[in-house]
Amino acid sequence: MSPNVTLEIAELQEKTVSQLVQRYEQVFEEECRSRNKQYLIRRIAWRLQANDEGGLSRAALKKAEELAVDADTRVTAPRKTSADGVKLVLPEPDSFVDWDPRLPPPGNIVERQYKGKMIRVIVLKDGFEYEGRRYKSLTAIAKEVSGSHCNGFLFFRLGRRA
Repeated sequence: MSPNVTLEIAELQEKTVSQLVQRYEQVFEEECRSRNKQYLIRRIAWRLQANDEGGLSRAALKKAEELAVDADTRVTAPRKTSADGVKLVLPEPDSFVDWDPRLPPPGNIVERQYKGKMIRVIVLKDGFEYEGRRYKSLTAIAKEVSGSHCNGFLFFRLGRRA
């Protein structure tokens, strides 16, 4: 990696979230939807390094394609009706960037049994829907359900980042 790229990556730690968002949009040429500082630093650093070193080799790309074909992938289609038979109007999942890998794609449902009640949350492109109301985060829903602050990913028992 060139010294200039190494220096720029090191300087990312001192930037504000607003500056990181601006740099992200320059590097990726698309709108940034994340405001997570560490995530932005990692993504920007990865792209700067990939641009500097020319991306993946042809052999690496070929191997990735082979692995993708052999992968045992299971995708659960979103439900069209709720448990009580009410028809759900779900947004069509489309391409999304900066998506937290712990979350299923938009249109899917996250469920958890809590104190004898099934909690069902619809994942939207720009947040979540629970009992007809929209929320910005799973943490807000977890607080609504439990009455106390707790991490939304832990509450819904969603996996760790890769």
